[in-house]
Amino acid sequence: MKKIIALLLAAIMVLGLAACASKTETTEASDVKNVVYIVNGNLGDKSFFDSAQAGIDELVKAGRITCKTIELGGTDEDQPKWLSTLYDVSESGEYDLVICGTYQMPDYLKEVATKYPDQLYLIFDDNTYAGNNSNVVNITYKQNDMGYLVGTFAACMTTDTSVANINEDAVVGFVGGVDSPVINDFLTGFIEGAQAVNPDIKVDTRYTNDYVDTAIAKEFGYSMINDNKCDIIWGVAGNAGNGAAEAALETGKAWFIGVDSDQELTFSDDLAALTLTSGLKNIGNSIIWIFDQWDAGKTYWGTEVQLGLAEGGVGIVTDKNYDKYASAETKAAVEAAQAGIMNGSIKVDTAFDANFDVAALRDSVRP
Repeated sequence: MKKIIALLLAAIMVLGLAACASKTETTEASDVKNVVYIVNGNLGDKSFFDSAQAGIDELVKAGRITCKTIELGGTDEDQPKWLSTLYDVSESGEYDLVICGTYQMPDYLKEVATKYPDQLYLIFDDNTYAGNNSNVVNITYKQNDMGYLVGTFAACMTTDTSVANINEDAVVGFVGGVDSPVINDFLTGFIEGAQAVNPDIKVDTRYTNDYVDTAIAKEFGYSMINDNKCDIIWGVAGNAGNGAAEAALETGKAWFIGVDSDQELTFSDDLAALTLTSGLKNIGNSIIWIFDQWDAGKTYWGTEVQLGLAEGGVGIVTDKNYDKYASAETKAAVEAAQAGIMNGSIKVDTAFDANFDVAALRDSVRP
């Protein structure tokens, strides 16, 4: 009888342990979030879409999320699918978070997020409707921090005549898109970083008022190079800004700096060869940061989150041409600028500050 009781007790203990183990596994599994990433284009862009996917892949590899990526194409004919797919994934109720991005998506997201208030959404690189929906987090980036690093680099390089096509004049160029707070935020950091290296530097600033047509940026580039002796131009006008790279190539007298993604990877070989570096928006890092915060119990639904150097949201390319052409002194200056911004000893002004006079800063450094 005692033996039977002992066996029964042992069986009960085994069942109890199994139940505990099952409960533990269920709890851990419930912490893994199910995500869908809506790509209003295609992977392989070596830019925002790939960067976001890289961050998502890291989270999947770490066992923190599961993710379904849906590539919808980026043509005008594809656009109806962007909205219908947002509706489909929201209606399904399968996902803890729906991720999308870029300036083309906010109108669609606003419509769907309003109809599905219990579904959570993340949109990167846009703040069009930030704060309008309590179930949406908008991620934007401190382009002024990025601009400061690029300006530091450009100011160091523009008088380093040991590098081909660099002349003795301390003049650099900035081709922006629309004369707007976001573009001027890049510019503000760029000028302040350059002035920290050389208070007498000149910055030739022009706006294309367009993000697609390269012709006007190319025209600006020719004028900057031939008339004002610019030997480095930063293009901050989307595809339009790449016209300045074409001008640098055709004149054979200047270098180009890319923006948002590593443009040395996206350009043709001849344009890549004259792209010294690029200012980066690290979309993947920003998505990981959101999950780090979420897992720590801090959420940002219904708000805009601006991420800078400290959060890994922005940066500068430091390999390839940068590593090849920048001197040890230039690299040290950029590293010091980054450390100063991150530890708070360097405060970069922002064009989003209503009390900051961007026009005065811009005009003070014109050639």
